[in-house]
Amino acid sequence: MAPVVDTHCHMDVTFDDDHQLPSVEVAMSRANAMNVTKVIQVGCDVASSRWAAETAALHSDVWATVALHPNAAAHDPNLDSSLAQIAELAKLAQVRGIGETGLDYYRTERNKAAAQHVSFRAHIDIAKSVNKPLIIHDRDAHDDVIQTLLEYVAPETVIFHCFSGDEQMAQICADHGWYMSIPGVITFRNAESLRNAVRVIPDDLLLVETDSPFLTPVPMRGTPNASTNVPWTVRAICEVRDQSEIEICNLLFSNAERVFGPF
Repeated sequence: MAPVVDTHCHMDVTFDDDHQLPSVEVAMSRANAMNVTKVIQVGCDVASSRWAAETAALHSDVWATVALHPNAAAHDPNLDSSLAQIAELAKLAQVRGIGETGLDYYRTERNKAAAQHVSFRAHIDIAKSVNKPLIIHDRDAHDDVIQTLLEYVAPETVIFHCFSGDEQMAQICADHGWYMSIPGVITFRNAESLRNAVRVIPDDLLLVETDSPFLTPVPMRGTPNASTNVPWTVRAICEVRDQSEIEICNLLFSNAERVFGPF
């Protein structure tokens, strides 16, 4: 496989089968061996965002993003303070994006959704203030996420992480120039709606990710996901889009570099 970028991972919680957390050096050595030459380490709260930024400062093959995950925002008793800390971290050179942020109606009680909306808008402001990409977490909230991006005026670059929409939503994203990052879900038997969506994503808006340690692709399901599993997802994308592996890898790498680079 030609070089690609894992555009969304959580190495800080990606444990091996033996429940040990490999060092960043070990994790990246394994990824590099599979030609995953760069990873984007994603923050979900202040602590993990700080870890991402510190890790990216020490490792040339890691870039960071910082944010409060919508579920973290919904339960944060000091939301204003946490957002202020994210805004400061966002200014660092090794931080290449703001996210993951957005809306999640799957895990968060409806009466706490208001805090998610406050946080989402604050992250949009942060992304625009530092001119960095916005990474979207969208779970069971497609319509509200899109409405917020349009009404609150999204930053120039938007990435739907773990894109989970259908063909119609993919077309909406494409119409607005929003990137769609495809996880291992594309390999799941019941993911035909996602596969249909992937077929219509423009070449220049396609990304790939693991969201490790979650969403492990077939045939590795049942084990913790890691950047080493990107090839399985890439091959599934190739099959669905009827494009060669070299073509897809080149697209994925150049798109990731356009969003998060220069590498």
